[in-house]
Amino acid sequence: MTVPKYQIRARYTESTVTVYQAYAPEIGVPAAREGRFPPAWKRDRMTWIKPSFLWMMYRCGWATKARQETVLAVEITRDGFEWALAHACLSHYEPTLHTSRDAWKRELRRAPARVQWDPEPAPAAVAPPVAPAGPGR
Repeated sequence: MTVPKYQIRARYTESTVTVYQAYAPEIGVPAAREGRFPPAWKRDRMTWIKPSFLWMMYRCGWATKARQETVLAVEITRDGFEWALAHACLSHYEPTLHTSRDAWKRELRRAPARVQWDPEPAPAAVAPPVAPAGPGR
């Protein structure tokens, strides 16, 4: 079986996609408790979502990085997710896709979303940091 170089692996239904995002506790805790984002959350702030829980946990340092201590599963409409992808720009310049670096920069400024293809992590690469167990004295 050939695995495509680029693919999105996510939990989804016919109408929704679940994505994960790390937040500071002042945003994540009320959002989890109330089921909606608090006023401190800003819709126009640039933010990264990940369709993979394991990859999100790795990227936020297993919820130990500053202002990324709360990881939420956010269910969004599939239509909205697909719209964002259709209108997104790659986060990096790709000579085989863009006519020039300047054209890519213009597209990047115009696009309401960005796509960053993360490498496929090896299971050991995303394992949480733990101290090895050993006999006590």
